[in-house]
Amino acid sequence: MQSKCPFCSIESDRIINETLYWMVIRDGYPVSPGHTLIIPKRHVATFFEIESKEFVELQDLINDAKYKLDKEYQPDGYNIGINNDMAAGQTVFHLHIHLIPRYQGDRDDPRGGVRWVIPDKADYWSGQ
Repeated sequence: MQSKCPFCSIESDRIINETLYWMVIRDGYPVSPGHTLIIPKRHVATFFEIESKEFVELQDLINDAKYKLDKEYQPDGYNIGINNDMAAGQTVFHLHIHLIPRYQGDRDDPRGGVRWVIPDKADYWSGQ
């Protein structure tokens, strides 16, 4: 666990939207143009720790972020990802939800999507 949480002290000029419980920033290490993070203001490590009132607000915020990304970047699709705990690849132990715009041709064959976190299990369609 990190001694200083980078999401508990985000500079205000990085915040592109916020609500009572959440803030939205662009990812500092984007995997695609527009890669966005949705972060609770309250420090919780995983998705499973958010409260009902935070969860309710989250859906509208994700939809709003998508709408703005659609207008600015015109992606062809999206991945929404959350890494919960070390075994799932979490490196910052303050919940953050990745909204990743996807573009035609950004990967030769995007089938399998998030299944590629375990490459040997990703291609389930070809019978290999």
